Amino acid sequence: MSDAVLTNGPDALEETLGRLSKKPGVKATIVLDRATGAILKTGGQVSSIRKTKAASFAVATQTTGSFPSSDAGAGPSSQEQNVQELAAMVWNFVGAAGGLVQELDTEDELKLLRLRTKKQELVIVPDAKYLLIVVHDTPPA
Repeated sequence: MSDAVLTNGPDALEETLGRLSKKPGVKATIVLDRATGAILKTGGQVSSIRKTKAASFAVATQTTGSFPSSDAGAGPSSQEQNVQELAAMVWNFVGAAGGLVQELDTEDELKLLRLRTKKQELVIVPDAKYLLIVVHDTPPA
């Protein structure tokens, strides 16, 4: 996927997300604002990305998003909170990885991050305006 796809406006972004969601193994997509980490769009099975923790997880960076709420006027649901916490963790991870790249070579820039676990893989594509996160199943080895 080229950077031009994400920077050509909302229609190109919607088309890209639609194409990605039809790929086999893709569980969810999340688009964050690059500057603030705010959730701009989610798609797919976002509830399957992160398991609910019994204890509340404190996140240093506050994120707000256009996440549809089923309880009008109420606080965020557990699922919404989990997605917001994941978004904050990814945003901080991209910031740390970008800082590492800058420390190694000030003329270089971060283009792609892949974080693979036993259960899933996060592919993170930083763009000038957005962070695109694609979560998919990890194929058996």
